[in-house]
Amino acid sequence: MTTGNDIKLVYDRECPVCDFYCKRIAVSDGHLVRIDAREESELLDEITAAGLDIDKGMVLKVDDSIYFGSDAINKLALLSSRKGPFNKTMAWVFQNPRVANALYPVLVACRGLLLKVLGRTRINNLDLPNNERF
Repeated sequence: MTTGNDIKLVYDRECPVCDFYCKRIAVSDGHLVRIDAREESELLDEITAAGLDIDKGMVLKVDDSIYFGSDAINKLALLSSRKGPFNKTMAWVFQNPRVANALYPVLVACRGLLLKVLGRTRINNLDLPNNERF
């Protein structure tokens, strides 16, 4: 499925739910590299150049392909190790693209509300005006 390269997952480490999910998800083939979207990286520069708003979804890079938001969580489900109850459940829920597309916007909205309550700022990788707060 992959060429043996690292699989890179870019997410907001300051979001407790995102951090919980991303630290526990495991892939069956390859090595999952977790990258904090709040820190500078070449991949974040690539994401920004592609016009992807990291505040609206995580990014998964597999080989040369970039998956964003619901596509990223769906691809992770397909690559999942399915070891343990967490990975089995996430694979079962998000392996269907329709389910991922339906649930992901709800998850993003909940993330925004949670980060607002916690007083966190947006990542705002696209440098959009007046887009610092949730």
